Amino acid sequence: MVTSSNLKQTIKTVLSSIFFLVFLNFAVFATDAWSTEVYGVALKGYDTVAYFTEGRAVKGKSVFSYKWNDASWYFSKPENRDLFSADPERYAPQFRGHCAYGLAKGKLVAADPEQWTIVDGKLYVNYNRTFRDSFRQDKAALIMEADNNWAKHQN
Repeated sequence: MVTSSNLKQTIKTVLSSIFFLVFLNFAVFATDAWSTEVYGVALKGYDTVAYFTEGRAVKGKSVFSYKWNDASWYFSKPENRDLFSADPERYAPQFRGHCAYGLAKGKLVAADPEQWTIVDGKLYVNYNRTFRDSFRQDKAALIMEADNNWAKHQN
C-alpha cells in the first residue's frame, strides 16, 4: 500500500537525484589540493575549531591565521588557532574540505562551510543544504563511499 508519506519520500529521493545529476553537469569542480577557492584560504575563511567548540560555523579573521598543509586557516580567536596548531588533523575537515556527498558520488566538489556535520569527531562539509541533508540521512554508507573515492583521487 502506498501511503502519502512513502510517496513524499520517493518524490524527494527522485528530485534529489535529478538535482544531483543536473548539478554534476554544471558545477565547478574543485581541482586544488585543499578546497581553497578564496586566495588559498581553507574553508573560505571559516574557523574549523569553532565547529567543535561552539557547534556552529563561525567566520575566522586573518589576524588569527595559521599556515598548514599549503593553506591559510583563519580563526575567530587566538585560542582556536592555538588548538588547531597543536593538532591540525583533529580539526581539519575530511577530504581536504571538499563536499562529502559529492565525493561519495565520485566527484570532487567545492563545499559551503555553513553546510557541515560532525560524525565520530570528524568534520564533513557539503556543497549545499540539500547535499548536507542527504549526507546526514545515510552518513555511514556515504562516508564509506567517499573514503573509497578519496583514496582513488589520492593515487
